[in-house]
Order: sequence, then C-alpha cells, then structure tokens
Amino acid sequence: MIKEFCAIDEHDYDEQRLRRSLPALLDGDDYGVVWLLGEPVDGYAVVTWGYSLESGGVEALIDEIYVRSREAGLGSKVLTAILGDCRARGCKIVFLETEARNARVRRFYERAGFRVDDSIWMSLSLDNGNEQNSDTGMRTRNG
Repeated sequence: MIKEFCAIDEHDYDEQRLRRSLPALLDGDDYGVVWLLGEPVDGYAVVTWGYSLESGGVEALIDEIYVRSREAGLGSKVLTAILGDCRARGCKIVFLETEARNARVRRFYERAGFRVDDSIWMSLSLDNGNEQNSDTGMRTRNG
C-alpha cells in the first residue's frame, strides 16, 4: 500500500529504507503511530512526534495518509480520529505537508481547519554522505 501511495504522490519508493524505518513505528509509540484504515484495510496513516519551544511542547506531523476508496468519506473520518488522538496525547499543534501541485488535497485539509503557513520547509539528508565537520567544541546539555 505504501508503494501505491508513493506512485500517486510521485515519491521515490525505497523498500530498503522502509524496512529500516518502519519497525521503530510499529514497536511502540515513542516516535509516532501507524493507523490501518477500514475493515478490510483500505488505507493507512502515519503520524510522528516532535517537540518545539515555538509550539510550546509536543507537535504531531501527519506524515502520510493514504485511502484507496475516497468516495466513502473514510479520509474525513480518519483525520477526525487522528486529531482526537493527538489532542488526547497532549499535542499542541499538528503539521502536515502537501505537494505544491496537489490543490485537491489542500482543499481537503482546509475543510478540516488546516491553514497554509508562512514557513518554508527545508531539508538536508544525513544518510547520503552529506557530512560537515562536526568538531565544533559544542556539546548538548544532556550528553
């Protein structure tokens, strides 16, 4: 099902990366949760946790939601359940990102109350040899 999502959303599907990263989500809820949607399973959602001083505590990131049958209203039901779970866990804010070309999915999230932020996401992969000199003389408070 993840492969289907990647094809529709035009993401690279990397089975090895998935095999390395998915067990941490399935073994507990320290990093986030995986939802299986419908009976029989008709989709999935992945929600992960972060922490921010700016947000005032725990943040949630809806990393992926994929529903095969969009006509049944399952997406709206799932989003409502996810937001309720995030509230129950004490999350202060829920983030998500959409592809710039996907106006339809942005309208779906806007109907649920999400708004476009002024922030611009940036990323740097730390898995691909993108290393800089880390000998700065600094250390973390915890280590």
